[in-house]
Amino acid sequence: MGRPRTPIGTFGEIHFERTPSGLVRARARYRDDDGQVRRVSAVGATQKTAERNLKEQLGTRTSRTNYNEITPDSSFKQLVDLWLDDLDLTGKVAESTRALYERNMRQLVLPVFEHYALREVTVGRVDRFLKALAASKSYSTAKQAKTVLSLAFGLAVRYDALRENPVRDTAKLHKPPSQAKALTIEEIEAIREAARSWRRGVGFAGPPPDGQLEQIIEVLLGTSARIGEVLAIRKCDVDVTVSPATVRICGTIVSPRGKPTHRQHHPKTQKSTRTVSVPSFVAEVLRQRLVLISEEDPDHLIFFSRNHTPLTTNNIRRRLRAVLEDVEIQGVTPHSFRRTVATFLDRASGPDLAAEMLGHTSTKITKEHYIQPDENVDPVTADILEALAPRRGGDGDVV
Repeated sequence: MGRPRTPIGTFGEIHFERTPSGLVRARARYRDDDGQVRRVSAVGATQKTAERNLKEQLGTRTSRTNYNEITPDSSFKQLVDLWLDDLDLTGKVAESTRALYERNMRQLVLPVFEHYALREVTVGRVDRFLKALAASKSYSTAKQAKTVLSLAFGLAVRYDALRENPVRDTAKLHKPPSQAKALTIEEIEAIREAARSWRRGVGFAGPPPDGQLEQIIEVLLGTSARIGEVLAIRKCDVDVTVSPATVRICGTIVSPRGKPTHRQHHPKTQKSTRTVSVPSFVAEVLRQRLVLISEEDPDHLIFFSRNHTPLTTNNIRRRLRAVLEDVEIQGVTPHSFRRTVATFLDRASGPDLAAEMLGHTSTKITKEHYIQPDENVDPVTADILEALAPRRGGDGDVV
């Protein structure tokens, strides 16, 4: 039998020789990741030093299959540029997600690691960076930075520039305790009244609001949809001829950087496309909107600007914030209505229906982030525990 081949990434026996200058040269045959065996050598003042230098050189040996794009000595900035190009090439993430990734990378991560070579970005450096970011900013900010770092270094591993992703062995970020908060009936009515009365009456310059914000609030409450999904509802997505009326949630409004706001032909995730039956107060709003666009094409949006262009999600958020500031209602965003729907459905029928309505594939996310915990224990416990009441005799005294 022939000698077994040296496994890729390993070396054979080390040989030593004395150089004319008096140093010791250590040599070994190393099989690179392209399958070829090459002689590698290093020198040192002593045999032990030469051996150590050789092993250090072998441990940081450059990949032979990196396609000349990135190597362990490439800068972190080169990796970032390649990663962003790869995102565009694969096209697997939504434009809004891609824009968020780039913003987080350039604002949170790149200023810290820009001048490092890839081999210099160690687990320890990444770990200390993430912990410092969580302490100085927030858990959410650190988590977003960790996400883009891991994605970028994952690409470096796939391109054979690194053997391991330095982000994966960092300590787990600890999320501060929090819980979902649903609106009460009283709060919902106060919000409705605030929206109806905002900038109406004597003393306000300019035309009064067009009433769309009030209608959007009702659709948010009756569909559980995200604000972008509500603004993306088209004429053809609504059916008020059936009872109850239905709305198909199958798109969202996006505003990519440097591009016009437009309707994306799927919601936040492909799996969250759904058709929901809506209560009568939402059906009434939809009928009113349909009357306004009765002469328009089926693809016309239900909610739109004066120029019949899509409304932006940021514009609606700003308007809602302005409405509620006037009446000192704080902490309410369009997503608050989504949490409210989830909580009301959970109380009435359980988390499965809530998850289905919100377009979640499981109840885990729904329960953790959307349903307000119920502190009330089922009152049936009072009847059950009556069995433990003290027994009384015929005279009414405790036995």
